[in-house]
Amino acid sequence: MRIGILGAGGMADALGTQWARAGHEVMISGRDAATTAHRAARMTETARGAAVRAGNWAEAAEFGEVTMVAVRQAGLGDVLRAAGAALRGKPLIDVANAEGPGGHDPARPIAPMIREHTGAHVVKAFNLCHVDVWRMTPPVFDGRPLAVPLCGDDPAALAAVRALVTDLGCTPVDGGGLERAALLEATATFMIGLWFGGADAQAVLPPLSHAGV
Repeated sequence: MRIGILGAGGMADALGTQWARAGHEVMISGRDAATTAHRAARMTETARGAAVRAGNWAEAAEFGEVTMVAVRQAGLGDVLRAAGAALRGKPLIDVANAEGPGGHDPARPIAPMIREHTGAHVVKAFNLCHVDVWRMTPPVFDGRPLAVPLCGDDPAALAAVRALVTDLGCTPVDGGGLERAALLEATATFMIGLWFGGADAQAVLPPLSHAGV
């Protein structure tokens, strides 16, 4: 499929390169055309010659059958406005987290705000892991593929994102509707705080066999 990425930073690089390697057409976009073109050339090289294109915000939004927004929260509104109406009605992957220890506001979750700005079919995903995890081929820990929770309302958008999760060698997990994306954002804030404190956040929860289910 064609994937337009709003962003040319680490998440765009890691996920976009993996998807290009898997055979998808990818276009990234950024504020600086020269920097974005350089990033696209490096991604093409890393993806073993699978061409990654560079464009502006509106071009990437128009290009993608599926779009991913991977920019810092502070500039999110400006980027979505620059992307324009091309996002309306399309699957849009939101990977954003609140910035800083006090940045998460449970009354203003990011994913519904993106839906309001764009009219897109938003799916929250990929926000629980450091960018370097998405560079792994594949992300497998102790013999288990990484599970990636997805929150969204549109069946077709969820199906498209499930396929992209599977292309990474990961396991998609149904996290519920988009109203539950706020829980994913809060989980990221909590877990990142534990990691920065030196704790193994994965050890907080027992395996399914001991979860009382």
